[in-house]
Amino acid sequence: MTLAGIPLTTLDGRATTLGELADGAALVVNVASKCGLTPQYSALEQLAREYGDRGLTVIGVPCNQFMGQEPGSAEEIQTFCSTTYGVTFPLLAKTDVNGPDRHPLFAELTRAADDSGEAGDVQWNFEKFLVAPGGEVVRRFRPRTVPDAPEVISAIEEVLGG
Repeated sequence: MTLAGIPLTTLDGRATTLGELADGAALVVNVASKCGLTPQYSALEQLAREYGDRGLTVIGVPCNQFMGQEPGSAEEIQTFCSTTYGVTFPLLAKTDVNGPDRHPLFAELTRAADDSGEAGDVQWNFEKFLVAPGGEVVRRFRPRTVPDAPEVISAIEEVLGG
């Protein structure tokens, strides 16, 4: 199965796939509402608005595996994201990104290495995976790399052909 065909569930419980959510490139990010990095939602929403028309879909994947920083229900997560950060990009159901119950999407994504050549487990909330339109993970950015960092923007521009 390709990355684009892996079954996913949206935050509101609808079955989908990465290919259905993003017909172009995707920036898949594990997110949390109660993390010091949570303000990255603002920059992620800005990327979604700025690059959406060019084929980029930002996809947030709530995860409660890092010090319980995403404890809310689906409704609480949706309300928090939309009212606090104006999030309009798709959010998936709460998902395990590491460990024995790691979602198949993250089993594939975490095979990609970051810029230092390190692959493997997600380090913390707000790790970012840039997926090309063909379904290949082309870049991986660790949590502290902000969504609007020059290297992220450059990689997005490159994958969108800009």
